[in-house]
Amino acid sequence: MIKQNVDIVNFNSLYEILEEVKKNLPFNITRYENKKEFINKKKNFQESLAITSSSKKDLDEKNLLILNDVPISLTVLIELINIKLIKLKFYNQSNINIQGYELDLNSKIFSKNNINLKLTEKEIEIILYLNIKKDKQSVQDLQKNIWGYSANLETHTVETHIYRLRKKITNKFDNKNFIMSDNEGYFIE
Repeated sequence: MIKQNVDIVNFNSLYEILEEVKKNLPFNITRYENKKEFINKKKNFQESLAITSSSKKDLDEKNLLILNDVPISLTVLIELINIKLIKLKFYNQSNINIQGYELDLNSKIFSKNNINLKLTEKEIEIILYLNIKKDKQSVQDLQKNIWGYSANLETHTVETHIYRLRKKITNKFDNKNFIMSDNEGYFIE
């Protein structure tokens, strides 16, 4: 399981406390001396939670935990951080844009222009995998990485799933070219 990130901004005493117990924390911690350093060094604000002791107007509220009421027990603090991280993960999974479509991992809805298509877990895995892998993926690659099958196992599971997924997308969105294939494998353009 990948740990989420918590960034401590201009709050050295909190960082030192968490640093002492970090091996027991369900998240990673990073210290930033000030907001300017945080903004300059942080590449993706969407995937982490920033904790500070004062309001930061140019930081997104969903990614921010402001601790004004200190002292606070460590147990309560960890609970607050975990709740905020759960909300952040839920929010980040709500809208993934793929080739003009929106994929909501929470509701398993694939949509475009107010047209919705309910997907299965495996269909979502296929779309996400092909979207992340910008190059063409062979049947053997998909067998191994989506289903965990041996690459030399004779099965038509991949072809069947992709055929059904393509059919659903074509019927709902009239798009025959969302998942493409050629001699090298499957891909999303």
